[in-house]
Amino acid sequence: MDDRSIGWIAAIIIGGLAGWIASMIMKSDTGLLLNIILGIVGAIVASFLFGLIGVGFSGWLGYLIAGLVGACILIAIGRAVRR
Repeated sequence: MDDRSIGWIAAIIIGGLAGWIASMIMKSDTGLLLNIILGIVGAIVASFLFGLIGVGFSGWLGYLIAGLVGACILIAIGRAVRR
């Protein structure tokens, strides 16, 4: 997913929202900054993974979905590494 298509401020806002939703779903206690990072990096990871199977996301809603899925993946990987 190309962050420039929605702008950096929107990427931070949507990334924070996606990270917060993911932390609620995964029941992890993360702060605002980590939620934003999880959402943005999660969107990049999920976009790459979905791109491998031919699924693409665009716009605010697509970025939110990709960020949510990616953030959940990152939280799960973080938990697996800590164990």
